Amino acid sequence: MKQFRIWLALSLCVTCLWGCSTSSSKYVFNSGAVYGTLYHIVYESPDGDDMHEEIKAEMQRFDNSLSTFNPVSTISKINKNEPTELDPFFLKCYNKAVLVSEATEGAFDMTVAPMVNAWGFGFKNREKVTPEVVDSLKSIVGYQKVHLKEGKIIKQDPRTMLDASAIAKGFSVDVVAEYLKNKGCKNFMVEIGGEIVAQGVNSKNKTWVIGINKPKEDMPLDHQELQATVSLKNCGMATSGNYRNFYVDGGKKYAHTIDPRSGYPVQHSLLSSSVMAPTCMEADAFATSFMVLGVEKSQEIVLANPKLEAFFIYADDKGNTKIWSSPGFKKQIKDIIE
Repeated sequence: MKQFRIWLALSLCVTCLWGCSTSSSKYVFNSGAVYGTLYHIVYESPDGDDMHEEIKAEMQRFDNSLSTFNPVSTISKINKNEPTELDPFFLKCYNKAVLVSEATEGAFDMTVAPMVNAWGFGFKNREKVTPEVVDSLKSIVGYQKVHLKEGKIIKQDPRTMLDASAIAKGFSVDVVAEYLKNKGCKNFMVEIGGEIVAQGVNSKNKTWVIGINKPKEDMPLDHQELQATVSLKNCGMATSGNYRNFYVDGGKKYAHTIDPRSGYPVQHSLLSSSVMAPTCMEADAFATSFMVLGVEKSQEIVLANPKLEAFFIYADDKGNTKIWSSPGFKKQIKDIIE
């Protein structure tokens, strides 16, 4: 559900770093397309090996679990009510999703897919949505309507569907990061579709620096302006925004973010939310949740959770762009760009 890219304010260098741990150690840069988006991965390979093929295989394993566009994935079989063994990727994602749903009072919800589809997002099946349609969908949407019992997903209604798009991309970043750690990489940056994990230092022996885009709906994706740059070390960061993808009906803007509790698109002043968390999976889920909740409620959640830091861009009553950052996030800001 991320509708814009986070451009990386860093040098993607593949030459050997001064003071490498061994003479064969070097930085490697991999990039490509996956999950309908692009990825960029930089890592200091202890033996100088390019692990791109192994990383792609790991991403495919992940796709076989949580992609709703993969007809034989675990989540697709669950949505079709077919018997399936729940793999470790699915179980970890589902359990974390439930915790985020509880923490956000249902603003995050893996069962929201039917509502998203009805409003014309997701599978692009746009149609007019009446109150009667919303009421009928609310009867099958709600994270409390699905339970994990004895290793199986139990639905109250077989029509209920799961969609991991608001958490899986961040989780996939964690999966690649974990793979690199297991291969002995101590310094790396993994970015998939704008979701990021950074550990250690870059090829210039400096902390990774990441850019956050200005929320301008008329800016082309290949020419983004930065709102801020931040240092990122040993954590994940995700950004979500609803300022770019919307449609106009009857002179009214409808954003791409659907509130699973009401069944309607959200309408508030929050333009984008960037979240730092111990894992990119958590950052991804909370960033999406905050786009549902709006500025004030999101601030409350961030300030009450010592593991979360956030940076919000919003519009005031006069339409002026404003910024709010939590204390911890503020310490990581390198530059604010007016």
